[in-house]
Amino acid sequence: MDDIQTVAVIGAGVMGAAIAAHVANAGTTVLLLDIVPEGAKDRNALAAGAIARMMKADPAPFMGKRAAKLVTPGNLEDDLDKLGEVDWIIEAVIERRDIKQALYAKIDAARKPGSIVSSNTSTIPLVTLVEGLPESFRQDFLISHFFNPPRYMRLMELVGGPDTRPEALETIRAYADHRLGKTVIDARDTPSFIANRLGVYWLQVAVVEAAGRGIPVEEADLLIGKPFGFPKTGVFGLLDLVGLDLMPHVNASLSAALPEADAFHAANRPVPVIAGLISEGYTGRKGKGGFYRINRDGGKKVKEAVDLATGVYASARKPKLEAIAEAGRSPRALMEHDSEHGRYARAVMVATLAYAASLAGEVADTIADIDEAMCLGYAWKDGPFVLIDRIGPDWLIARLEADGAPVPPILEAARGRSFYRVENGSLEQLGLDGAYHPVPRPVGVLLLSDIKRASQPLLKNGSAAVWDIGDGVLCFEFTSKMNSMDDQIMALMAKTLGLVQKSYKALVIHNEGANFSVGANLGLALFAANIAAWPQIDALVVGGQQTYQAMRAAPFPIVGAPSGMALGGGCEILLHCDAVQAHAESYIGLVEVGVGLIPGWGGCVEMLYRWRTYGRLPNGPMPATAKVFEILSTATVAKSAAEAKALLFLRPEDGITMNRARLLADAKARALAMVEGYTAPGPRDYRLPGPSGRAALDMAVRNFRRLGKATPYDEVVAGALAGVLSGGETDPIEVVGEKELLALERSEFSQLVCQAGTLDRIESMLLTGKPLRN
Repeated sequence: MDDIQTVAVIGAGVMGAAIAAHVANAGTTVLLLDIVPEGAKDRNALAAGAIARMMKADPAPFMGKRAAKLVTPGNLEDDLDKLGEVDWIIEAVIERRDIKQALYAKIDAARKPGSIVSSNTSTIPLVTLVEGLPESFRQDFLISHFFNPPRYMRLMELVGGPDTRPEALETIRAYADHRLGKTVIDARDTPSFIANRLGVYWLQVAVVEAAGRGIPVEEADLLIGKPFGFPKTGVFGLLDLVGLDLMPHVNASLSAALPEADAFHAANRPVPVIAGLISEGYTGRKGKGGFYRINRDGGKKVKEAVDLATGVYASARKPKLEAIAEAGRSPRALMEHDSEHGRYARAVMVATLAYAASLAGEVADTIADIDEAMCLGYAWKDGPFVLIDRIGPDWLIARLEADGAPVPPILEAARGRSFYRVENGSLEQLGLDGAYHPVPRPVGVLLLSDIKRASQPLLKNGSAAVWDIGDGVLCFEFTSKMNSMDDQIMALMAKTLGLVQKSYKALVIHNEGANFSVGANLGLALFAANIAAWPQIDALVVGGQQTYQAMRAAPFPIVGAPSGMALGGGCEILLHCDAVQAHAESYIGLVEVGVGLIPGWGGCVEMLYRWRTYGRLPNGPMPATAKVFEILSTATVAKSAAEAKALLFLRPEDGITMNRARLLADAKARALAMVEGYTAPGPRDYRLPGPSGRAALDMAVRNFRRLGKATPYDEVVAGALAGVLSGGETDPIEVVGEKELLALERSEFSQLVCQAGTLDRIESMLLTGKPLRN
């Protein structure tokens, strides 16, 4: 991976520009090139414009402002010679072989010997792209297929040709894995590779079957969605997101490339309403709408769905389907349901899963590669072969035989068995040879799921578990709903600290959930408040503070390893770790004001320390107080680990891991590196502005309220926060100890939690998932 120091991306369209941004996220300098627009004053206008747009985009392609500075705009007329200075050249231009080959000739004349050239194509086979090109170019050429958006989609399909140097493939594989955070899957040079080959078929079958059976789009999205672990958008919502106008082109490309016997041809039947929508500008979310649209007539936003038979829009319904209710969490029960909804689900999924099985050995080396591609490329919770195991291979075989459909060889091999099994604590997959083989992990990858499969927890309760991850290091895992923090987590952490001190070297806090922790369990807090169980609430606040302070005082290193959201109490536990090794896509923040509270487990105090120590602020008691107040009173959340460093939710010395699969191993290595000579941090003292500082903060909030930027209850909550951060009644010349500040934090929290305004905010958050503006 160190072989790649500079990269060029040619093509500053949506995909090319976003690839350039993500390469910059990895800390690599990037040259972004495109054509010179006719008559343009700025010859770099296309590339420069793309960078400017990405700086304002949401979701953001860049992880931080520093990354944007690593991308240099250029053009193919003035800057082609600069390709001689780069190590990897990525082509991301229009999907036309003639245009790509003409570009390759120019690239080959300008590049340095041994530099790697790749295409981001997903529709043109590699052998076709390099046909007639010099052998030296073919040896350095490969396909590196990113998924959109490149920053957030973890899959890369890597395709080599018969002449591609193994060293070139390995260089890109290592760089994409370690630096770009990708799960790199070796795909065979077949039409649309792995994920799109199956994904496009799945979407097409779902659309055609819905139109043919008269299933409304809202109902189809419910059926071919959550019950099977598919994205909540469903198929029609997903097509709106991707773009309806892409469907005809992708389908035509696949149809032209696939042999006549391929099942895709039978599914590739026209749905007239789609052509009509596209012709009228309904191309999905990027256009006026698609299968769904937002009607703003009358000044109100009304979500509408199209009728697949007539093309007429009507208010979108939120149907409750008997088939889903009766099936519960069983996809097989849904497909067996004796209703048109059950028959629709069966038709779509039997065809999709059978097609997936037919692709084994054609598009990838293993079934695990196909499963991983669908999970990472299409956000399926389970890949097709895991789904077949859930449903039952014998059931699927029986359905195919009853329908007179062929049974793919790999599915026949699973008759009476399963595609995956656990043998001696190791996950194995069924191979094309009919035997089971270990599911391989890349060197250096350590997954908690693998450890859990092979061992038992050392400690466990209803909300957490503790695992031995080797070399004297334990891993503390949250297991509560959404990994929310509660008293059981605090209790088990106290036991864990004692266990590590007695018998182990270090502790890592990590889990493999979508989110590290969404914060305190609000449901429990609301229940306790509604029955006036104030002593229990106070005990939880005291217990949380004591637990986090015990972590700080422990005589061994503790490393937090978050990924996804780490909010509220989930952020506070990270603030009290000795070090954090964060996944690049960690979204960290103290958001308590949104539910009418302030951080109560030491978050206020720790943020004051960080901004005083690392903030590069003017001297005096007020600057750190004002900065922390600004961040906490607005519930600011870092949208990446890089942003978390800028906001000091992470310290400058904390680490960032790009590849989530490597996070636990990196955190463990960080913890072990801290063991020798480790000493716990001592108590800290503070000089804070006192009442005069609070008055200044209160005045600022009142001004915001007068401008309509703050609500009446915002002023109440902000006042409590200001009281803590300014040190209460302290004098600026006096020293305030941590214990005093923690007591002040706890006091203000306890006063807020019994207020009607706070309880209204908590209830609203639980019911709607959105903060109440009261």
